[in-house]
Amino acid sequence: MARINLLPWREAARKRRQRDLGIVAAVSVAVVLLLGFGLKVQLDAMIDAQAARNVFLEQQIAVLNGRIREINELEKKKADLLARMDVIQRLQESRPEIVHLVDELVDAVPAGVFLTSLQQDGERLIVEGRAQSNARVSAFMRNIDASIWVGDSGLVLIENKDETGTGFSHFRLRFKQRRPGSDADATQTVEG
Repeated sequence: MARINLLPWREAARKRRQRDLGIVAAVSVAVVLLLGFGLKVQLDAMIDAQAARNVFLEQQIAVLNGRIREINELEKKKADLLARMDVIQRLQESRPEIVHLVDELVDAVPAGVFLTSLQQDGERLIVEGRAQSNARVSAFMRNIDASIWVGDSGLVLIENKDETGTGFSHFRLRFKQRRPGSDADATQTVEG
C-alpha cells in the first residue's frame, strides 16, 4: 500500500480556516463599526432636528406669550371701558331722578315745614329742617311714604320749640329714593 502524507494538507486547511475566520471576524468588526457609526450619525441628526424644533417652539411660545400679554391688556382696557360705560349709563338713567326727587319733595312738604339742608348718599337721603309743630313733621313723613319716588321715612331727631328758642321744632329725617319700573308707569301712576 502506498503511503500518503496528509499532514501538510491538514495543516494548510487549518491555516486556511484560521485565515477565513480572521477575515470574517475583521469583516464583522468592520460591519459593526460601520453600523455603530451610522447609528451615531442618525441619532445626532435626530437630536439636532429635535433641538431645532425646540428652538422653533420656544420662539413661537415667546410670540404667543407676547400676544397673550396684548390680549390681557386689551381685556383690561375693555373692562375699564365697560365700567366707564356702565357709570355713564347709570348717570344718564339717574338724570331725571333728581328732578323727580325735588318735585316730590316740593309736593311732600306741608305748610309750616321749612327744609334747611338735604344730603344724599346713593339712594339714602337725610333732610334737616324746621317745623311749626310735630304734627307737621308727621304729615311730612306720611307724604314721603305715600310718594312713588321716595319712601321708607324715619325720624332721626326732633327738638322741641322750647329747646331751639326759635318757636320752631328742629328735625332730621331720613328716607330712601325709589326707582319706579319705568317713566311711563310713573306718569300713569301720578296722573291716575
